[in-house]
Amino acid sequence: MAIGDLPIFAALKNRMQWHQTRQTLLAENVANAETPGYRGRDLAPFSIESTARRSGTNVTTTATNRNHFSVGGDPSRAMGARTMNSFEVMPEGNGVTLEEEMMKVTTNQMDYQAATTLYTRSMRLMKIALGKQG
Repeated sequence: MAIGDLPIFAALKNRMQWHQTRQTLLAENVANAETPGYRGRDLAPFSIESTARRSGTNVTTTATNRNHFSVGGDPSRAMGARTMNSFEVMPEGNGVTLEEEMMKVTTNQMDYQAATTLYTRSMRLMKIALGKQG
């Protein structure tokens, strides 16, 4: 068994993939902030159990409007993407608030950085424990 196959490393890897997928969705929300009728999407909160159940599926995106931006190979559906319930809807029907999305982007980046730091330090500790230089 490789070090990276240990449960703690698998969980951290899943968490980092979740943050990457969420970053893609948030970027799409920001890009479509002024698109009439666009409804923002976000991921369900991260859960190790639900992520493990859904892994391995590969779904492609389908734009609902030709003016929407989208990224190919949409892993967001595999991770539980859902349309956001926006309380603030613009007259043209857009439900994305740019300020809220930018706060989510910043929070997501900080959480991703924390997960990568934990992964890196844990890997270094395992190498030291095995007698290899970290």
